[in-house]
Amino acid sequence: MDKVKISVRRLVEFILRSGDIDSGAQSLRDPSVMQEGTAIHKKIQKEGGASYRPEVSMKMDFQMDENLTITLEGRADGIIEDMHIPVGEGDSGYFYTIDEIKGTYASLRRMDEPSPVHMGQALCYAYMYAKSENLPKIGVQVTYVHMESGKIRRFTQERTIDQLQTWIESVLEKYALWVRWALDWKKQRNISIGKQNFPFEYRPGQKRLIAGVYQTIVQGKKLFIQAPTGTGKTISTLFPAIKAMGEGKSDKIFYLTAKTITRTVAEDTFRLLGKRGLEFKYITLTAKEKCCVLEEPRCNPADCPRARGHFDRVNAAVFDMINAEPSMSREVVEAYAQEYMVCPFEMQLDAAVWLDGVVCDYNYVFDPYVYLKRFFSDTKENYILLIDEAHNLVERARDMFSADLKISQFKALRSIVKQEFPKLWARLGKCIKFMSTVALDCPDCARTNSSGGFTLYLMRMMSEMELILKNNEDKSATRLALKERILEFYLEARRFVNTYDSMDEERYIEYGKPLPDGDFMLKIFCVDPSKDLSLRLDLGLSAVFFSATLLPVQYYKSLLSVSAVTDYDMYADSPFKEENRLLMAATDVSSRYTRRNQEEYEKISDYIRDISRARNGNYLIFFPSYVYMENVFEVFSSRELSKAGHGFEVHVQENSMSEEARQEFLDVFKAKTHSTVLGFCVLGGIFSEGIDLKEDRLIGAIIVGTGLPQVGDERELLREFYDRKCGMGFEYAYLYPGMNKVLQAGGRVIRTEKDRGIIALLDERFNYRQYRGLFPREWSGCVKVCRDTVVETVNAFWEKEIDGKKV
Repeated sequence: MDKVKISVRRLVEFILRSGDIDSGAQSLRDPSVMQEGTAIHKKIQKEGGASYRPEVSMKMDFQMDENLTITLEGRADGIIEDMHIPVGEGDSGYFYTIDEIKGTYASLRRMDEPSPVHMGQALCYAYMYAKSENLPKIGVQVTYVHMESGKIRRFTQERTIDQLQTWIESVLEKYALWVRWALDWKKQRNISIGKQNFPFEYRPGQKRLIAGVYQTIVQGKKLFIQAPTGTGKTISTLFPAIKAMGEGKSDKIFYLTAKTITRTVAEDTFRLLGKRGLEFKYITLTAKEKCCVLEEPRCNPADCPRARGHFDRVNAAVFDMINAEPSMSREVVEAYAQEYMVCPFEMQLDAAVWLDGVVCDYNYVFDPYVYLKRFFSDTKENYILLIDEAHNLVERARDMFSADLKISQFKALRSIVKQEFPKLWARLGKCIKFMSTVALDCPDCARTNSSGGFTLYLMRMMSEMELILKNNEDKSATRLALKERILEFYLEARRFVNTYDSMDEERYIEYGKPLPDGDFMLKIFCVDPSKDLSLRLDLGLSAVFFSATLLPVQYYKSLLSVSAVTDYDMYADSPFKEENRLLMAATDVSSRYTRRNQEEYEKISDYIRDISRARNGNYLIFFPSYVYMENVFEVFSSRELSKAGHGFEVHVQENSMSEEARQEFLDVFKAKTHSTVLGFCVLGGIFSEGIDLKEDRLIGAIIVGTGLPQVGDERELLREFYDRKCGMGFEYAYLYPGMNKVLQAGGRVIRTEKDRGIIALLDERFNYRQYRGLFPREWSGCVKVCRDTVVETVNAFWEKEIDGKKV
């Protein structure tokens, strides 16, 4: 007998939902509004007096057939006991009514009937209570309370137990169709998982890595893995996670990434296992902006034909797709969405509920404004989170949990609303005046404690915005256009208010900053995101953080998890032969700001020439900034490219390159080239991590500088914060993030066992103990060079024999 639990609310929202997508209404749903709703519930319940029993928990099993039982559970808002004259045997003298309370901003007088979902909740509780108390009939009531005025409208009806039974059996049977499919698929999937063997020969240390991931999942812990290129970190994390799922230890795997390229690697791994008999359904989530059929997302029935009646059609579309498809890429989702005329973005989120794996960006789990509430709300679930390229999560998380507002945003909106919305115009003016006063106290970037007072003005402004946005009676084109702008800024303001509610001095900094264009910004900056991330991590079973550059691991553990002391960590050794790589650090150049001059640019140019002339092939040269890159390129062009027959083909990274331009840049780096191709790039940019130029598509990486972030106001605030906290301000603000960029860039060279190549570190600081201490184990054989010895060192590397053969 299979047993499945579902809440009353989830059941009716899934089976009975209907109508349009309307992002305007959805965007106004907010924790503060939910708190208002809770207060309204308590008010109505209290006014009911002694005959009103509030918050009554109920639970009932429904045996659908000999193989399936569905347990329905929830809490009714209220049960009303009305005394009356008994009319027959078994009549207790009381008539009971189930009350379902809903707060709303919609016009009560325009309501003809209750929402099917709201009435559905009341009907479920009515049946469960009537059945358990052996009542022949019961009252069913939906109470709507207007959130602004407090006015009430009730819809009440009477149902017999037979009517309720027929209704609830119909709803449950529709749900059982999905449940039976899911249970049958799960059995089929688990049989296929049980037959799976690791698809490759184990590389050195890989068995230990896989065992570590599996044990972490079994124990419900978190694991941080430093896994150099070649350790097979994707298969080494996915394979044990899938095995644990097959043994019933997990219900779903989330593979989280920061970039599209790493999503592709995860998809390739699933496809590989699929060819070996694994039956595993997964979906890759695509951002709304990329999959929307409109030029820009306008999720309302007036602008998008797919939004009209979306919920009437989406369940059929999802059921069709998950039945037919083993994997659901963007293209697959878009095809089914086109066939059923539904929103592809919303459809993919619905489908993810029923699937085994979800490949998606970090945002869908961690961002407080984007995360998948259907998975990560309040209840702990058996989810495995595999977090790829986890070094990226530190800065991404800081962005997710920070918020800022600028005076110019208020002025821009105020300039267009005065005629139509004078009250909002006035409240925007109050916000501008407050921020202008704060700006006088911050002639330079400075910490401030102004957000508490500022949020009071913001909430008054937002209250006026809510009244405007909830008024659906005025459909004029002018007002609709203004409401779009108001909604956009409302969401920004709400983010700021919510961030203020979350902040504390142990993890956040609040500062004001004049901007170069005369604007002023007030920002709440999340310095330490560990607690915010852990709120979501703790809702899953286990999390595995992995990256080729997760050093020092204690730094990442402290910023990504509040349980760093008890979290596990592992170091996976590189399987590649050290003699296949030449690592050298220059002693006579530096990218320090005090050394950025013509003479230094010429030295760098000489190093690039001497290293790349030793052997024809493809090289990437990484610079600390676009300006530095342009300065060196200018010198290199005048000294080398101006010579006849110079033998170099040079390509330069441009700022804000499109995906097509990026691919064109990479396509230049062909295998078995007989020329010398140089790619001038920016360290920490799009070509310094995530690209995979295997074998002789790349034979050298020349890294100019230590990658330290540019000194700036926010970096200095970070440094001051961690100096006070642990005496490691420079390390946390500059050294660790900078060296991560260096390690990522160096990791582009050796991608397979057949690769040979050079990593040249052009900065004397790479010879200092503080920097060498952050080198990974496989960088132990670093050779010191200068301009007088670099040619000899490089030539010796290319001429030496490997396994008795001259390469």
